[in-house]
Amino acid sequence: MASQRALFTATRTQTLTYLLAVCPFSIAFLVYINSSISFVVTELIGLHHGEGDAVGTLGFADELLALAACPLWGVLSDRIGVRHVCVAGYSIIAVALVLFVQAKNVYPQLLLGRLLFSIGGSAVSTMVTAVLPTVTGRTSEDESLETENESSPRSESAADKSTPSSRLAGFVGMCAGCGALVSLIVFLPLPAQFQKLGLSPSTSIQYSYYVVAAMALLVSVWCLFGLRNLPGEENKAWNSLWSTEEDAGTLCDDGPSCAVRGKSRLPYLDQLSTAMVLGFRHSDIFIGYMGGFVARASSVGISLFIPLFVNHYYRAQGFCGDNQNRESGSSPGDIKQSCPDAYKLASILTGVSQLIALMTAPMFGYLSDRSRQHHLPLLFACLAGVIGYLAFPLLPSPKFNGEDGNPAVFAVMSLVGISQIGAIVCSLAVLSNGILSVNVHQEIPKQALGPEIEVQINDNDSEQPETEQQPLLTTPTTQKQQRLSHLKGSIAGVYSLFGGAGILLLTKLGGLLFDVLSPGAPFYIMAGFNGILLTAGIVGALVRRSKKFYASEIA
Repeated sequence: MASQRALFTATRTQTLTYLLAVCPFSIAFLVYINSSISFVVTELIGLHHGEGDAVGTLGFADELLALAACPLWGVLSDRIGVRHVCVAGYSIIAVALVLFVQAKNVYPQLLLGRLLFSIGGSAVSTMVTAVLPTVTGRTSEDESLETENESSPRSESAADKSTPSSRLAGFVGMCAGCGALVSLIVFLPLPAQFQKLGLSPSTSIQYSYYVVAAMALLVSVWCLFGLRNLPGEENKAWNSLWSTEEDAGTLCDDGPSCAVRGKSRLPYLDQLSTAMVLGFRHSDIFIGYMGGFVARASSVGISLFIPLFVNHYYRAQGFCGDNQNRESGSSPGDIKQSCPDAYKLASILTGVSQLIALMTAPMFGYLSDRSRQHHLPLLFACLAGVIGYLAFPLLPSPKFNGEDGNPAVFAVMSLVGISQIGAIVCSLAVLSNGILSVNVHQEIPKQALGPEIEVQINDNDSEQPETEQQPLLTTPTTQKQQRLSHLKGSIAGVYSLFGGAGILLLTKLGGLLFDVLSPGAPFYIMAGFNGILLTAGIVGALVRRSKKFYASEIA
């Protein structure tokens, strides 16, 4: 029975490495470089005019490169394994952090350093998604039991089977949030600590980057040993980069069927195109992609546009004293120096949203596991996002005290935090469950299977001629045991691609409309994103319900 199955197919060491190394530090290093880059530009490079434009350009270049790098890392992980990609990603981050503080100018040296960091960062962020189905996938014993249960026409659907992916996704979101706290509490105060030892500000920043780089290298070594022998990753190595589909037979001992079980050597374009096509053929994977889009956009909405909105409000009301004559569209990084009250309020509001997100992450994981068929937790998170993002710019004031203050802003920030973490956790859970439940025979394009596997499926079909007693909806036994594990990296890459697109779209469109239309425009856009995902989730649930009803009528 499902209750008797092991919670994870991975060992305790592998699971802890994933939760305590891969998940938190994929966020921690990104938060650190985003938060400290302005100090590198001003203290190390010596640029004191136009630093906001330089920081924005570097961030935009980072996301633009990540759009291409994430799918490529995902495809590579299907060849060489998620462990090697994690090791390479954190090693590249370590090198990039060291080179970053050697730059003498913004262009091209600092830009090249940021692009190198983007390559490493995209690798580890993609692996957060790719490792999840590996850690929580089914064992061969579970698959045999599942096949036996599916032989009964009354057996439950794949969407209803209990898998630990949803539950673990909640802890993934919580650990990722803790990674941001590690950066804010441990990494960012390092320059101040070095300055207390008598070092200059520029030297303190350099030493801080060296310490964080050493931490990235340690995490890389941790992944090297902690992720060894992951289930389904045994035959993946660096030499697999040059193997092809024709070589699959020499790489496996179990015949052509091993290609389905995670050891195929498909052409790179076939892997990527299959991951894209699956988004249109499988509702769970499509919802996962859309959830990734909304989740990453939410992170920008909270970390960038809430401080910018507060800054604009304080300047428009004349609360910034002598600095109110500055442009209202100045970089959020300037708020701390030019308008400390706005900075404090923005920190409180974003802190409340992130605290609520951390507290509710495990709950969303648990609820996602209890409602995998209709994705009710994800729909609730989207509804919270629609309400929260619409309400925030409509408040008379973002302040929670004083003459114009309203404590209701905390309730709005709670809804925003719930929306963000719900999108992160539920999209990961839905995507992982989709990977583990895809019908290979019906939903994967033929080029992703290969001729040998197609022949095997057809042979199994021919061996079992149809009879009057045979159920109309039955499928071959071999087909039922096939999983999508050999494409999990490619799917994770496309998931990250959608997330990067969400960041770029909200950043550019939201920033433009903030200046020319209304300071509330980015939040209205985020409400629209959540509304679209909410509509897609409802339509998907209705379609699945109608299919299930139609299948029961035929049976």
